[in-house]
Amino acid sequence: MVRRKSRGLRLSLALALAFSMLLAVPLPAAAHPEVCDGKELGSDASSQASQLASKVLSSINVFASFLPPPQQMLDESTEQCFTDEEIAAMDDSGADLEPGETDSSRNIRLIGNLRKTGPFDATTAYGSDMAFWGKYAIQGNYEGFQITNISSRRHPRIVAQVDCPGSQNDVSVWENLIFTSTDSRRTNDGCDSESIPSTEDPGDDYWEGMKIFDWSDKDNPVLIKSIETDCGSHTHTLLTGLESTLIPGSEAVLIYVSSYDTAPTKARCGGQEDPDEARHDKISIIEVPLDDPTGAEVVAEPVLFPDGGFPGSETTSETRGCHDITAYQAIDLAAGACMGQGSIIDISDPWAPEVISSVTDPNFAFWHSATFSNDGKTVVFTDELGGGGGPTCNPTVGSRRGANGIYDVSDPANPEFASYYKIPRTQRNSENCVAHNGSVIPVRGRDIMVQAWYQGGLSVFDFSDPYEPRELGWWERGPFKDEPISGESISGGWSSYWYRGSIFTNEIQEGLDVHIFREPVRKRAKTLPYLNVQTQEPLRRH
Repeated sequence: MVRRKSRGLRLSLALALAFSMLLAVPLPAAAHPEVCDGKELGSDASSQASQLASKVLSSINVFASFLPPPQQMLDESTEQCFTDEEIAAMDDSGADLEPGETDSSRNIRLIGNLRKTGPFDATTAYGSDMAFWGKYAIQGNYEGFQITNISSRRHPRIVAQVDCPGSQNDVSVWENLIFTSTDSRRTNDGCDSESIPSTEDPGDDYWEGMKIFDWSDKDNPVLIKSIETDCGSHTHTLLTGLESTLIPGSEAVLIYVSSYDTAPTKARCGGQEDPDEARHDKISIIEVPLDDPTGAEVVAEPVLFPDGGFPGSETTSETRGCHDITAYQAIDLAAGACMGQGSIIDISDPWAPEVISSVTDPNFAFWHSATFSNDGKTVVFTDELGGGGGPTCNPTVGSRRGANGIYDVSDPANPEFASYYKIPRTQRNSENCVAHNGSVIPVRGRDIMVQAWYQGGLSVFDFSDPYEPRELGWWERGPFKDEPISGESISGGWSSYWYRGSIFTNEIQEGLDVHIFREPVRKRAKTLPYLNVQTQEPLRRH
């Protein structure tokens, strides 16, 4: 992860740092680079080096006249990213696992692993989000996605690999369609596109947004539609079972496209005329008529924060859009994790969502994702302190930062803070660790969440009483590399989800992990026919 030094560094030191970074291959990078380092990472290490040098130089206003407008980073006070000195001062003495070692509670066991191969084998080909349909897992990767047959949990099998770069390639699935998010500027809307470094200024001549694939032939998914959206698509959320407005009589799905602005001078991401006033406080809504998915198009762009949202503070990011939205259609609500705030959204009219309440927290640096309880009366928000590239799981950072914030939303218009939850195990300073993607186990009468913590491993915790969450089980590896965190050592679970009696983790470097949770609740859980985690459904449907 690239860390900015404190302001006031002498010119000679900054110049030396910038040019040394130009020569560094591969380049350190954050797993969520938009929070700490910019937006583009992956296979093109030389372009990463160029963009980093541009940032270092521009941050001290050196040679600015020779550079195109740089992709601006968040203000240093709100990034909450860590300097080398801060990391060195963190107390990781309680961490005891070495590279190659594992440890766990007695009730969780790893039973299967499928390593990354082919176009996803590189350390810069980061595994990202996952979705499930029947016996298949769709594994997102910064370089594309993979369809995996998981009918054998001990021996999952690759069915197809789609080489289609475009970070993050967060995925969802509905019937014969797979949807992927692209949040990096690309030369075109196909799978043969190349990344455009932020050191270049393409104006409006680039593409980012949503792609739709037809996977009717499981061995050969086909890209059938690309839809450009303002500011790209970092994550997305499906709303299903709706009647199409584009093709009357056809069923449709809506896609809520979450994208946000950390570069207000970028075209289509806040505007360039007045960067200080420009904002990206909207979402794009794409309608996909299932009778003709090639007719999908953007049908609305509602502004969720007409007042501009949270303005930012010394500890918390400014709101300039949403990172992630989770929809619970059965109760007409969604929960949005929107950089500087957590929001409850009325989706009774799916084409016109409206924020009805928001919460802020000085302990939260970047509101990242949201998960409802099974009954929809509790929401778990996550804080991705350090952008996913920092070591936040230690006593120095503490138990309230980089954690989950659990809220009672029995009255959606007045959310009430209940508690924090963070894994209690110390991780090494070489391990990126912070709250990340998880899902609830579909079991009546209990609220139990399975969650990935990057190199902190996975945790299963009970928040049935939102004021007293407690951990039920855990599993973790030692450091991927016991060295300072960089683009080559970023690792850990990106997404850990419960599906059909097992825990599946898309690991950034290690591939697909399959775990068994040996507790009685496992036998009581519903068997789901599919799973898109950002689309929660009531248990009565299954």
